[in-house]
Amino acid sequence: MGSSNVRSLDREPAALAMRIGVVAAEAALATFARNLDLDDLADGVDFQGAIGPAEWPVFSLVIDTLAEAAPGDGRSVDERRADALNDLARICMAAKERAGAA
Repeated sequence: MGSSNVRSLDREPAALAMRIGVVAAEAALATFARNLDLDDLADGVDFQGAIGPAEWPVFSLVIDTLAEAAPGDGRSVDERRADALNDLARICMAAKERAGAA
């Protein structure tokens, strides 16, 4: 007999948090795709000036989280943000591939 307190694996807090993160990453990537031109990245980009106020909080949270400097990281903020955009694209592609395999 099973306990009524047992949660399914897809309802575990870690699984839910992961889904929220993927949704936030997808929203941030969609925001980037709608509002920024890849050619602009070569000259640096003012993210906050290019992203609308309604989309800024999620985009900023995702990019700033991914662009956080590790101890001893000598890259500039722009370099870290460019790498964060690459990470963001990889997260979204991996989530899409995983969803397609499920």
